[in-house]
Amino acid sequence: MNQTIPTHAQVVVIGGGIIGCSTAYHLAKEHNVDVVLLERGKLTCGTTFHAAGLVGQLRSNASITRLLKYSVELYETIEQETGLASGWKQNGGLRLANNQERWTEIKRQTTTARSFGLEMHLLSPKEAKDLWPLMDESDLVGAAYLPSDGQANPSDLTQSLAKGARMHGVNIIEDILVEKVDTENNRVVSVDTDQGSIQCEKLVVCAGQWSKEIGRISGVNIPLQSMQHQYMVTEPMGVPANLPTLRDPDRLTYFKEEVGGLVMGGYEPNPKPWDVASIPQDFKFSLLDSDWDHFEQLMEQALIRVPGLEQAGVKSLINGPESFTIDGNFILGEAPEITNYFVGTGFNAYGIAAAGGAGKALAAWVVTGEQPMDLWVVDIRRFSQMHRDDAWVKARTVEACAKHYTMAWPHEEYRSGRPLLTSPLYKCLQSYGACFGSKLGWERPNWFAPEGVNPEDEYSFGRQNWFKYVGDEHSLVRNAVGLFDVSSFAKFELSGKDAAAALDWICANHVTREPGRVTYTQLLNSRGGIECDLTVAQLDEEVFYIVTGTGFRVHDFAWIQSHIPEDYQAELTDITEQYGTLSLMGPKARDVLQAVTDNDCSNAAFPFAHARMINIAGHSIRALRMTYVGELGWELHIPLAATGDVFDVLMEVGKPFGIRPVGYRAIESLRLEKGYRAWGSDITPNDSPFEAGLGWAVKLKSDIDFVGREAAMAASKAIRKKQLVCFTVDDPKISLLGRETILRNGQIAGYLSSGGYGYSIENSIGYGYVRNDAGVDNDHLNNADYQLVVAEEKVSATVHLQPLYDPQGQRVRM
Repeated sequence: MNQTIPTHAQVVVIGGGIIGCSTAYHLAKEHNVDVVLLERGKLTCGTTFHAAGLVGQLRSNASITRLLKYSVELYETIEQETGLASGWKQNGGLRLANNQERWTEIKRQTTTARSFGLEMHLLSPKEAKDLWPLMDESDLVGAAYLPSDGQANPSDLTQSLAKGARMHGVNIIEDILVEKVDTENNRVVSVDTDQGSIQCEKLVVCAGQWSKEIGRISGVNIPLQSMQHQYMVTEPMGVPANLPTLRDPDRLTYFKEEVGGLVMGGYEPNPKPWDVASIPQDFKFSLLDSDWDHFEQLMEQALIRVPGLEQAGVKSLINGPESFTIDGNFILGEAPEITNYFVGTGFNAYGIAAAGGAGKALAAWVVTGEQPMDLWVVDIRRFSQMHRDDAWVKARTVEACAKHYTMAWPHEEYRSGRPLLTSPLYKCLQSYGACFGSKLGWERPNWFAPEGVNPEDEYSFGRQNWFKYVGDEHSLVRNAVGLFDVSSFAKFELSGKDAAAALDWICANHVTREPGRVTYTQLLNSRGGIECDLTVAQLDEEVFYIVTGTGFRVHDFAWIQSHIPEDYQAELTDITEQYGTLSLMGPKARDVLQAVTDNDCSNAAFPFAHARMINIAGHSIRALRMTYVGELGWELHIPLAATGDVFDVLMEVGKPFGIRPVGYRAIESLRLEKGYRAWGSDITPNDSPFEAGLGWAVKLKSDIDFVGREAAMAASKAIRKKQLVCFTVDDPKISLLGRETILRNGQIAGYLSSGGYGYSIENSIGYGYVRNDAGVDNDHLNNADYQLVVAEEKVSATVHLQPLYDPQGQRVRM
């Protein structure tokens, strides 16, 4: 069908499902942007039309919960704004527990809900039955109820959002096929369709299952896998219209009311992918064949929970494919491959719940170029080159989908697609009893099992089977010396005549001092929030070596690259795979290092926060004297092929000092004791360095301008409304995991951002922001009684404003 299309728009949105319509609506309404939305068929024809429509709000991440809360607020008002019914119904949501472990999980979720400002109540089996009379509650331990959850009609809601978008000037064009995305100088300049070309300044891909193929047109990686998702619709059976939605994870099922009947679906332990090379463009308002054999396992569980289903007539079994991701989180943000190319897709069957908030956040991201809050868990920059492997993505997504209703154990690791990336020491560390975890594809030793112990995690909400062995590793580093394989650390090189000037602009700390210096720094956004947290070593006047966390490789590279001024001569290169990295840490670290090199490793010759080239086992090694565990030590960056040689000589020479390999779980306990912050939990784009206790690392006393300086200056002078502090609990047997509620004088004052155990102090440790709109200072922090709410139990706690271990930092400078 030929139709008149515009030749230009500020923003082109591809996809007319609920995500695309919400994004277009918010772009136009909140930012007054000229938007054209392109839909290959009719609105909702892809996935939206067959979505089940449950709207739950609670997630394990505060920002995502905030987005879903906003969705509910929007759905409550959109009908009034547009005059189109949305089918929104706030009938509340129930979640059931059939055993004690699930009950512990639900109690922790209830605590998390309150931490995030959601009303959630624990119920007895009888109270749950009173709310949901159709169920057999005889096997229940308990339940939780969120009164603000609900359900919507996905098609009606999308049409209402579309009308709202049109009311604010969005041009929605249906029956138009995108064929190509044109770029110049790595920027989107236009979108070619089967009916002409549209020039644009920014592109937003919200095409659901088709997003992956659209991304590939331009070399953008959008790792999705379509999964078959089935639900049954019954004939009317007298179900009241106000019946809450119900999730029964131990029986893998969910329920909602629909026209006096029930919708029942679930998540099988053996989910089926939709195995097609590419999704057909003519798959519009289409479904897959019903698979009753596969659905039977869910039906059996549903009949136990709702015996009345046995007498109900079945209207249909819907089998609608939906896009899922490798970690169960959706995909949002600016693609690292192309500037001004944005993505909002992969919603793992909760796109209706997320659409309002995700569209709002994505619209703000498109306009400002920065995520409007901490959205790391859904950021497209969490993916890397490995996620271009369709077979790997499929295997991991199938596993993630199968875990949808399984227990969310602390420290749980995925098993599929492993091992993928390994350091040269992988097999060697296996021989030492390593139990490996995985981060961005890299196999990394979490802990080491002693002889006779199986190196496998055994999951629980209490102390897990590795607790004692990690404690032994922790003590080794505190009292002698340990050796960590941290080869997965991301490593970049920035070089060129303007490299120093570029880092002056990008980094909050002063990193361009003199060759041989290493500097810890944050990279700030325009709001003064922390976007990256890394170290920079100046190798010479024009070459800098940057080290950051494994999982932040793509994110941090993209942030640095995008903030190098266009007229600067500075080249950023990812050299991660060129170097293996060993971290030699502990009070005996100098004894070991000096025994394997002729270079002077004394404190005078090689002080803290410096870098030197040293020789070990005939190899030239870049040694950085830095630490993330609070002890004397060095990071040794080794030409990859020489990693094994250096490891062997360190282990041999270190024998008299008791050296052993140490894993990442010990790193976590060591850093908690020392008060080192972790990006993504303790420090995020929501937090300023001054709120996080890192104001000392911001160069406000210099006259050097940098990204976020104005906001940082304002934050340094303003009354702080939150402050990151440390807590210990009076009962050291309590397990702190993060998200526990902080009570100050009995009132909610925040929640923990991270938690764990400190073996040196023999107590559980938690970090969290204490919040108060009237201001937070030391008097406010110290003059109060504190409790932490752990799985709905109040536990007495003590606040600490200094690190629990070596508060003066003397040990790292020995």
